[in-house]
Amino acid sequence: MLIFIEKKVRKPVRFLTSDFSKGSVSRNIIAQALPLTLAQLVQLLYNIVDRIYIGHLRTGGSIPLTGVGLTFPIITLIAAFTSLFGTGGTPLFSIARGKGDTQRAEKILGNVFSLLCVSSFFIIIISYIFKKPILYLFGAGDASYVYANAYIKIYLLGTVFSMLTTGLNSFINAQGFPKTGMMTIIIGAVLNIILDPIFIFAFNMGVEGAAAATVISQAVSAIWVLRFLTGKKAELKIKRENVIIVPKIVKEILSLGLSGFIMQGTNCLVQVVCNSTLQLYGGDLYVGIMTVLNSVREVLSLPVSGISGGAQPVLGYNYGAKKYDRVKNGIRFTSIIGITYTALAWLVVILFPEYIIKIFTSDADILSAGISAMHIYFFGFIFMAFQFAGQTSFQALGLAKQAIFFSLFRKAVIVFPLTILLPKFGMGVTGVFAAEPISNAIGGLSCFFTMYFTVYRKTNSLQTSENNKK
Repeated sequence: MLIFIEKKVRKPVRFLTSDFSKGSVSRNIIAQALPLTLAQLVQLLYNIVDRIYIGHLRTGGSIPLTGVGLTFPIITLIAAFTSLFGTGGTPLFSIARGKGDTQRAEKILGNVFSLLCVSSFFIIIISYIFKKPILYLFGAGDASYVYANAYIKIYLLGTVFSMLTTGLNSFINAQGFPKTGMMTIIIGAVLNIILDPIFIFAFNMGVEGAAAATVISQAVSAIWVLRFLTGKKAELKIKRENVIIVPKIVKEILSLGLSGFIMQGTNCLVQVVCNSTLQLYGGDLYVGIMTVLNSVREVLSLPVSGISGGAQPVLGYNYGAKKYDRVKNGIRFTSIIGITYTALAWLVVILFPEYIIKIFTSDADILSAGISAMHIYFFGFIFMAFQFAGQTSFQALGLAKQAIFFSLFRKAVIVFPLTILLPKFGMGVTGVFAAEPISNAIGGLSCFFTMYFTVYRKTNSLQTSENNKK
């Protein structure tokens, strides 16, 4: 009996080592966001480094880079399913932790693990069967298809590793181990940086070498994250009895994760439409330019994405613990940081477009046409912060319907039709690049102000009600 009581006393003490309801809200968010941002930056290197090396290949001109760019929708679709389960499970996991329900939290973690494994298997099979028609649908020409096929046929082999690494790493961060989560990504990315030149140049494998280096690196990262989540250091672990799929939990995960899935899924749709339209109005050159612009956008979006990701477990935990004043402080802090950063990033793009493009390619044609395209594409980049702030708040507090709506609204309702219509109204390829800033302004502001009036302002009444109960 004494032994039983001792165990019950010790467990909560350990659990509170990552209690987000204590200390400065901004410091808790930064403590989560900094290593998460670095981890995401390093994660990007898996693909960014590939593009940089491929963009500087001496043979093929801009075609190899264009070919790799054509695979983005497939890679984005993989990320969409990862987000469906990962971002769907993490807020539920954080809320359960905030309530002290460790059993439910571990069941959520186990179910996310199973969903990632099963979905990765089906993605690989379907992608291999329909690979050729899919790539041509995405805007490939006969020349660019050769490089796109060479890259994606190897990249797909690492689907399960990619999904497990990204989908489960957020559960490490949500337990208060952001540095460990950062190391998960750094190990694989550093390995990728080392292997890329060896496979691409030393082994003379070209784009196939870039894909092979990525798969090996992702495998190492997946092994690392699984070892942690099944080891002694993790507070909440992946356990055999929890990997059995529970329909009720899956429904909750899918409901909340659908927002992230739609955001990534509509990104995939927009990429397909962009590539196809650019191929029609400008050819392979402009598909290559869009590849560069997408790469730059991914890098520049990282800090605000990292702040948003760092805020989610903190907001979710405090919401579960009914600390509504801290939820409000967290939303305000996240919004201010995001807006300030995106304004500065926008200024950098305006002042130094040529130098930014040269990082990704030495092709003179892309450089010549890419500067004006970059100015248009990144116009009003600051509005991205409003979208992130609103979306993060909805997701962190479990408001699935609102998160889903605004994910769908910006991409499917605004970007998709504009990408098709603006070129037809005499704007050509310029219309494709202009669709992005228009959607950022309309979608971002709509999402943010809806969150402000439906969530942020109501936290005062919720906190007053909670204080009255005490």
